[in-house]
Amino acid sequence: MESCWPDMSSKQREALDTAAGEAIELMFFAYRDFTDVADRILESHDLGRAHHRALYFIGTNGGITVGHLLEILKITKQSLARVLRRLIDSGLVDQQVGASDRRQRLLRLSSEGQALLDELIDAQRDLLMQAFAKADPASLEGFRQVMLSIMTPEDRERFAPVLGAVETNAA
Repeated sequence: MESCWPDMSSKQREALDTAAGEAIELMFFAYRDFTDVADRILESHDLGRAHHRALYFIGTNGGITVGHLLEILKITKQSLARVLRRLIDSGLVDQQVGASDRRQRLLRLSSEGQALLDELIDAQRDLLMQAFAKADPASLEGFRQVMLSIMTPEDRERFAPVLGAVETNAA
């Protein structure tokens, strides 16, 4: 740890180490509760988290190729094939052959798939908005910076450098 942080005192490193330890536990509990609201909806459709991730990225990247979805999800073709088969067979995802490259398979949500994704996003958005309403704008920007810093540089490129200040109704 010393060599990674040459300009930092041992007291500063210790404080960061303590904060990181607490952050790990906070992330476990927050992730559990964040995914629970979606898990309950998914369960009623006999779907799981892998289906949720695929629905999300197909829905937010209409016409995404299977290859691009594999890059985003970082899972095997075999795993994605199982997930997609279930979503296609359930009528939640439509698959089309690419117009310019017939080897491509383009994925889009059906109207039923979009309705399910909207329900999932609304549930998780409500949870986040409740939390954001309790935080000040500087905390929200700090949260954003921490989340971006955890991501790979390639994934970070998906997000605009600065979205501007976030206003809340918190008093």
